[in-house]
Amino acid sequence: MAAFFPLILVLIAGIGLAIQPPTNAALAKASGSVVLAALTSFLIGTVVLAVAWAAIDRTSPAALKGAPGWAWLGGFYGAGFVAVLAYAAPRLGISVALTAAIASQLVAALIVDHFGLFGVRVEPVTIGKVIGVALVIAGAVVVRRG
Repeated sequence: MAAFFPLILVLIAGIGLAIQPPTNAALAKASGSVVLAALTSFLIGTVVLAVAWAAIDRTSPAALKGAPGWAWLGGFYGAGFVAVLAYAAPRLGISVALTAAIASQLVAALIVDHFGLFGVRVEPVTIGKVIGVALVIAGAVVVRRG
């Protein structure tokens, strides 16, 4: 069971990612601002994480001083993703927006894994992985065409 726990968490997180764009899009529609909607989403997320950190973790923020410079960009990518999906989801539909995002994430992941970028373990690209990603891309095209 312990081996399945991370997978279960990822599946649950994936559900959250699927419903995050329409909830953020609703904030954007109500406010008239995609940026305000994304900011609100991040503020709520920051509060949730601060409570979780205070309740269960409490690692000293000083531990971050050894992080490489590029490691500080994660929030930038996340903010961009949230804002772009809040904008794109009502225009493309959730399924199209997310399949396109997932396809691009998988291509980037293959590159990162293959070259061991950002300190991850090297996982060479295989024909099976390429076929799998190609199938996801084909699925994105099929979803887009409806």
